[in-house]
Amino acid sequence: MGYVYALLAAVLFGANGSVTKVVIEAGLSPTQLTQYRVLGTAVIAGLVLLATNHRGFRVPRRTLLFLAILGVTGVALLQASYAAALERLPVGIALLIEYTAVLMVALVGFLFLGEKVRARIWVAIGCVLVGLAVVAQIWTNALDPLGVALGFVAAITLTVYFVVGERQVSSTPPLVVAFWTMTFAALFWAFFSGWWAVRPAILVHPVSLSGNLAAIVVPVWVPLAWNILLGTFAPFWLSFHALKRMSATAAGVVATSEVVFAFLVAWAWLGEQLDGVQIVGAVVVLVGIVLAQTARANSVVDADLALRPQENISSNVGRRS
Repeated sequence: MGYVYALLAAVLFGANGSVTKVVIEAGLSPTQLTQYRVLGTAVIAGLVLLATNHRGFRVPRRTLLFLAILGVTGVALLQASYAAALERLPVGIALLIEYTAVLMVALVGFLFLGEKVRARIWVAIGCVLVGLAVVAQIWTNALDPLGVALGFVAAITLTVYFVVGERQVSSTPPLVVAFWTMTFAALFWAFFSGWWAVRPAILVHPVSLSGNLAAIVVPVWVPLAWNILLGTFAPFWLSFHALKRMSATAAGVVATSEVVFAFLVAWAWLGEQLDGVQIVGAVVVLVGIVLAQTARANSVVDADLALRPQENISSNVGRRS
């Protein structure tokens, strides 16, 4: 059942990139979408906490400080940079770049935190660099440079979330971390997202689902609600249950399939596709990510994986996605 939960979470996270594109094309900016997403997820997490563990709202001041850093850097900036990258890049490629955070976490652990890292990390680095070069087709300048840069900003912020988060959740329940990080992220974007410029009428404005589903028209609030509930909170919840039944390393490897699902959904829905050479490059990157995930001698804390952006939260609650 652990693998079933992890795969379901990966499917939802992977599909959410395409949903995000629809919402942005409907007129919301990446930061406005991020504000709605983190605020909605904070409300849902808060309601669940209220019903199941109301004491979770009380945390020590020192813990609250770390959760604030985590919320602003590892959630607010992560979600916005990933959404902005999606404006300029195909869904699968943006997520592929963001997922290099797994490699960055291993390197940070090795270079700065004194963790033991297996020798395969160097093979992983080679795979990721070569694979990304092939996917991006750097010899043709096929990808938007700013989109690629934003993808790496998302990877860096996701790395911060993992590194800080895995130490924080060791003493704080994951759902508590989810609530507070999302709350701080919502407070941060309340000042910078421009939510006040969004006309309420846009939520009922009809929007085409684009691509191969262009004939289907729904109100904007439908894909927005999907983004919040099924693109953030539900996959986080599934990941959490998966991690009760399997190791963090195994869950991390299974979560890598999110990139595959993102490519498949974007191809079937939006008509985004890679050529044969790019597909080979993507496979090489995924091999590198899996190698990096299994290179750390000390596995990432279970709840940390449960809380990824993804497009976070982190997914998590956070990513992603």
